[in-house]
Amino acid sequence: MTSPRVEIDLGKIQANARCLVRRLGDRGISVTGVTKAVCGHPDVAEAMLDGGVVGLADARIANLFRMRTAGINYPISMIRAPLLSEMKDVIQHCDASYNTEIDTILKLGAAAKKLGTSHNLILMIETGDMREGILQENLNNFVTRVIATPGVALKGIAANFACMGNVVPTGRDMAMLSRLATQVKGACGPLVELVSGGGSANLPWALGEGSTGRVNNLRLGEAILLGTDPVTGQPITGLHTDAFTLFAEVIETRVKPSARPHASIAPELGMLKLVQSDAYRTRIILAVGQQDTDASGLTFPPGIAFIGATSDHTVIGTSNSTMSVGSEMKMGMNYGALTRAMSAPDVAKIVHCKKMMRGSSRNRESHSVLTLV
Repeated sequence: MTSPRVEIDLGKIQANARCLVRRLGDRGISVTGVTKAVCGHPDVAEAMLDGGVVGLADARIANLFRMRTAGINYPISMIRAPLLSEMKDVIQHCDASYNTEIDTILKLGAAAKKLGTSHNLILMIETGDMREGILQENLNNFVTRVIATPGVALKGIAANFACMGNVVPTGRDMAMLSRLATQVKGACGPLVELVSGGGSANLPWALGEGSTGRVNNLRLGEAILLGTDPVTGQPITGLHTDAFTLFAEVIETRVKPSARPHASIAPELGMLKLVQSDAYRTRIILAVGQQDTDASGLTFPPGIAFIGATSDHTVIGTSNSTMSVGSEMKMGMNYGALTRAMSAPDVAKIVHCKKMMRGSSRNRESHSVLTLV
C-alpha cells in the first residue's frame, strides 16, 4: 500500500462527535465541527455532521471550496478573518464569518449588497490569548458601527483560548463572555444569538458543574478528531484517540555506534540532528520527514525512541528491533503532526468505514448556522 499514508477511521470520528454533542447538549451547548486540521476533507466533515454537529468551520477558502464541491450543504463559517481579496467567495459560500476589523466588515457588507444578500457576522473578542480579538472596552462602539453597516447582520460573539497564549479558560472568563453578550444587547439593541465560548480547551469547563451562562456553542476540532485535550495532550474520557494513523516505510535498519559528540554547525536546528543515545543502538530510518508531518509530534510503539528528523527522513532507535527494510511503522499524531500530514501532497489519505455513515450530507437540507440542538 502507498507509503507514507494517513489512514482515517470515519466511524471513530463520528462516534467522538456524537459523544461530545450529546454531553454538551445536556449543558445547552451546541457543537461546530472545525475541519481546518484535515484541510476540509469532505468525508471527515460528513462524519462530524453525522455525529450531530450543527455546522462546520474552517480557516481557508480552498478547504471550504473542497467541501462545497463535494456537495456539503450544511452551514460553514469562515473561522479566520476573511481576506479582502476573497470577499465575494466568503459571501457566496460561507454562512457566517468571524471578524475583528471594521474595514473588513465594511468590505463584506459592500460585497453582500452587490450580490443582493446579507452576511452573518460573529465578532471575536480578545480574552487574553493575544491572537485575534476586539478589545472588550471597545466592543460597544464596534457593535454600533457594525449594526449601522448595510449588507451584514450581527449574529454572535466568540472567544478564543489556548491557541497562541496557552491561556486556559476559566469559569470567570466564561462569565465575562456572558456579560459581554448581555452588555451588547443592553447598549446596542440586537440580540446576540450565538455565544461561542472557544474550542476543545473549553471542554473541562463546559462539562463541569458550574453554570454555562449564555455560552451556547463550542468550536471543536482536536477533541473530535483526536480525542485529546489540547492543553494537556491527555485523552478525553469516552473518546477515540486513534481515528488517524500515520504509516511510513522503513528504508534502513542497522546497528550503529552512538553518535560521536561534536560541535553543531547550526545549533538552531536543535532536535533535527541526530543525538547521542546509548540506550537505543539499532537505528531505523523511515521514509517520512518534516516535509510530510511534524516529526516531533509523532507517537511511536513502546520501545521505540524518536532520535531526529530531516526534511524527508525520520530516525528512530530501539534496543530490540525486528523490523526489516520494506516493513511499515505505525504512528499516532498530535494536532500539529496531523495538520501537516493532511496538507502534505505526498502523504496518501485512506478512508475507512465510509459505508457506516448514515447517509451523505449532500442530500440534507441546509440549516441555520445558529440552530441549537
